[in-house]
Amino acid sequence: MSATFYGIGVGPGDPELMTLKAHRVLQRVDVVCYITNAKGYSLAADIARDSLPATRRQRHLTVQIDMSHDRTTIDIIYERTAGEIRRALENGQDVAFLCEGDPLFFGSFAYLLARLADDFPCETIPGISSLHAASAATGLPLTMLGEHLAIISARDDDDRLRQALDTFDTLVIMKGGRKRHTITAAIAAAGRLNEGYYLEHLSTPRQALYPDLTRLPEGPGPYFSLFVVSRRHRGGAR
Repeated sequence: MSATFYGIGVGPGDPELMTLKAHRVLQRVDVVCYITNAKGYSLAADIARDSLPATRRQRHLTVQIDMSHDRTTIDIIYERTAGEIRRALENGQDVAFLCEGDPLFFGSFAYLLARLADDFPCETIPGISSLHAASAATGLPLTMLGEHLAIISARDDDDRLRQALDTFDTLVIMKGGRKRHTITAAIAAAGRLNEGYYLEHLSTPRQALYPDLTRLPEGPGPYFSLFVVSRRHRGGAR
């Protein structure tokens, strides 16, 4: 039987938000792969730590990526990582790639899947994404009947951000910490400053929620952060 490449969503931060299936698969795979920062830390691996088997050894394949790098550099790293995963699969070893949130929602797994899916069995195990954790933390529905929702990256250009702010009832801006003051200025220019939330490190002990965008700390924020701009911010359903 062919080895399988799994993309496992470990959720936004709280290990208790991992699925039972994610836990079960992690107990039996041969290789666990995940992204680390320059210091060797991986949030995804930290979340999944208690789901890894204590009674047998697994090989850990770490991938250091700085998401601020240009796409050419990152694509080279993905290509190299896919090659290492390919060799493990060819040797009959099941491989799990850990992703914060959901593997196919702004997840690095998608780039590896595109390189491996034609040659090996692949399975995606979904996880709770940060925008759902943000909805739970704020108590705001992401969208309801008759409303419109947009999800964009903080890397999108200013015109796209302005257009989304002008068009949608609810807007989620992913990974916006490093540009949080620029994004806040755009939200204010759209006349929606009092509709915005900014959140960091969702569902972890470090979680921070700012319902008033005029009170954000100075300087850039962390990578794991987002904005929610909602017409429901100030008091329930319309």
